Amino acid sequence: MPKLDTIDRRILHRLQKEARLSNVDLAQAVGLSPSPCLRRVRALEERGVIRGYATLVDQNVVGLPVSIFVSVTLERQVEKNLESFEERIRGCPEVMECYLMTGDADYLLRVVTADLHAYERFLLDHLTRFPGVASIKSSFALKQVVYRTALPLEEEGETR
Repeated sequence: MPKLDTIDRRILHRLQKEARLSNVDLAQAVGLSPSPCLRRVRALEERGVIRGYATLVDQNVVGLPVSIFVSVTLERQVEKNLESFEERIRGCPEVMECYLMTGDADYLLRVVTADLHAYERFLLDHLTRFPGVASIKSSFALKQVVYRTALPLEEEGETR
């Protein structure tokens, strides 16, 4: 994949802050005219650097205030078991993120639910029924301290 230049990084930085920014305003913010700016954005989309655009919804406001981090260990970490688990977990809308991990657990999930009862239902109706699951450990988040969606992009030559 070709390296991102300073203008690409400026575009990404601005779009991460405000994805609904018009092309004219984006172009002005990054120091381009609108046509080249639009070409650059389209090129970033085509290259897969920009994967999509999303609306961030406050989970508390929509009645899903409980965040649970779930460590899942499989009986055997073989390709067939990993693929089966990953296929099934993709079908669970409560699972916001799922990572294959190193260390004690095979997977780390971030799950959101309305309450403890809803989480219990998720466990009993779904996760405990997945074949090959050896153990499940849950940790409940008490408070969200930091939540970011923007990657910490630095312009070329810039350091923290």
